[in-house]
Amino acid sequence: MAKVLIPAALQPYAGGQDELIVDGANVREVLDALAQQHPELRRHLFTEAGVLRQFVNVYRGTEDTRALQGLDTPVSADDELSIVPSIAGGVGAPPRPASTLPAPVSVIDSSRVASTTLTNEEILRYSRHLMLPEVNLEGQKKLKAAKVLCIGAGGLGSPVALYLAAAGVGTLGIVDFDVVDVTNLQRQILHGASDVGRPKLVSARETLREINPHVNVIGFEEPFTSENAMEIARDFDIIIDGTDNFPTRYLTNDVCVLLGKPNVYGSIFRFEGQVSVFWAEHGPCYRCLYPEPPPPGMVPSCAEGGVLGVLPGIIGCLQANEAIKLILGAGNPLIGRLMLFHALKMQFRELRLQKDPDCPICGPNRTIHALIDYQEFCGVRGEEAQPPEVEESEEITVRELKARMDRGERLTIVDVREPYEYEIARIPGTILIPLGQIEARADELNPEAEIILHCRSGKRSADALNRLKARGFKRLKNLVGGILAWSEEIDPSVPKY
Repeated sequence: MAKVLIPAALQPYAGGQDELIVDGANVREVLDALAQQHPELRRHLFTEAGVLRQFVNVYRGTEDTRALQGLDTPVSADDELSIVPSIAGGVGAPPRPASTLPAPVSVIDSSRVASTTLTNEEILRYSRHLMLPEVNLEGQKKLKAAKVLCIGAGGLGSPVALYLAAAGVGTLGIVDFDVVDVTNLQRQILHGASDVGRPKLVSARETLREINPHVNVIGFEEPFTSENAMEIARDFDIIIDGTDNFPTRYLTNDVCVLLGKPNVYGSIFRFEGQVSVFWAEHGPCYRCLYPEPPPPGMVPSCAEGGVLGVLPGIIGCLQANEAIKLILGAGNPLIGRLMLFHALKMQFRELRLQKDPDCPICGPNRTIHALIDYQEFCGVRGEEAQPPEVEESEEITVRELKARMDRGERLTIVDVREPYEYEIARIPGTILIPLGQIEARADELNPEAEIILHCRSGKRSADALNRLKARGFKRLKNLVGGILAWSEEIDPSVPKY
């Protein structure tokens, strides 16, 4: 019997619960019992062969069970198991306690610091820093000499850039090719209402100039890809991962390993966040923690699952803090440690990480020596490939659906979104069956009837269509564009979200 902590990403498949008491003598038995209680969890935890997925880690207390006896690690009634999936291996010697991890020297070359000076205006601006013995004049020169690259100017990139600029980091590089959308404003504090429709880089540069005109902001208004990543990152001291997708996350990691640079990692989902520093020369890299990404669509994005607006602010500030520590060479950075934060519980938890001796990029027998195709590695075939594939004959437009409804046809329209989404906006006459329940509740549907499936934009309903098709349903249609298209083309009174 053990307490199992369920992360937000898996709670919809565990009855919405964040912790469960499950019987079992070891980790394998506990997870198996958990999957029996909540069958939808099984495909998220195990492969079809019954092997624990490589993007899922299990901790007993603060110890990675892989460093103990793997799934055979015994558990007792007093034990607490944490399931930590990637939100975008291997067995080795137990990691050293975090307190004994060496604090690396400053990442800033001493010759650059020696040639850096502060004006009287800058001395006044940074006076509260200069009074700190851990910073002082020498440390402020290090900050001014530093070059930090932030991948993304969104939820995480906003607080990172704001606080690094305010702290006096001399050169900030920002990679982003998106434009400001009104839905960004709930959390992306670099941007304001007047910036909607403008490139995020333009908005970010203006905001940061207002925060600190002494900072040199270098913008890269282009995707961060295998073709340009090495060239973009080469001249920066620290790379900060403010990404929101797995291909760019793995790309950022591999660039940092190949260039020998620290990767300040952060990720967010709903009310939970993760922070660490991956620096292969001093500890594990991101691939050591998550050797493989989850299949496309298995882990929802913030657009699908939501995120508390202040959460990226908290996690981004922690990332900025780690970057400053690395620049100063002060404190104990989060190398070999994964910090988990839960906003609703106001709880920080720390897990120890280990370097994977079989890591394909930072292990002694590496197999990755150059950047790869990260879209292919993560199973993503470009921007249009995120939705599961459906036949053209299995699609229906909102105008076609509205015409059939107006003719009084008897239709079975299934909404596969979550209940809280259904409360925000709905199409009249729909049946709510969330995607995570579609297979378990398939017997509620008539396999001989024509069934029209919809979600917010069409991705989840396409997934639902393929799942029902595998169960023998034949007359299935996916609503192209989902309820967003319905709002745009049919009924503007239906709210967008």
